[in-house]
Amino acid sequence: MVLSYGDLTLKFIIGFLFMVLQINLFGRGNIAPTSAIDQLQNYVLGGIVGGMIYNSSITILQFSLVLLIWTMVVFVAKFLTNHNNFFKKVIEGTPQLIIKNGKIDVNLALRNGLSANDLSFKLRQAGVMDVRNVKRAVFERNGQLTLVMKNEDSIKYPIILDGKIDADELSNIHKDDEWLEAELKKRNLEVAEVYLANYIDNQLIIYTY
Repeated sequence: MVLSYGDLTLKFIIGFLFMVLQINLFGRGNIAPTSAIDQLQNYVLGGIVGGMIYNSSITILQFSLVLLIWTMVVFVAKFLTNHNNFFKKVIEGTPQLIIKNGKIDVNLALRNGLSANDLSFKLRQAGVMDVRNVKRAVFERNGQLTLVMKNEDSIKYPIILDGKIDADELSNIHKDDEWLEAELKKRNLEVAEVYLANYIDNQLIIYTY
């Protein structure tokens, strides 16, 4: 079957509209991906549009339905990661402390697919030649390495994100759920009402929905 330029043009337009729809529906994170979902959203959407647009055996209706199904899959995945800590950790992962006080956690690095060559390259990119000078090195969800040198203050990650408590970070600041609930109670707030909360300079900074 010969692919008509009319069908090709219509598929291009539909593909473009779905790309714009996903950007506006799910936010602009996929323009500069910071998570696994953003990366997958781009890869699969590009594969669908690029792989199916020139296939004359796939009708415009089929093409549109596949794009619609993928949009729904991304919507469900993002909804689960924003409202369930278990799915968030499974799908997006969590920041991992790879280096602490100049010592590399080799097993943790390998479990995250970070070889010695990769780690050395990332350290060199950051201008670090001696790992002993690194106070903390956190392997972020997007594969980037966040470094804190020994003469710098440690990074404080939020203890509440999207209405969910980050138990690991709460433990890092030597606090527990009871303390956090008491602090929220002082402000007449529930955890679900909190968009973001951070503990900085012995103060709990809260942003609500």
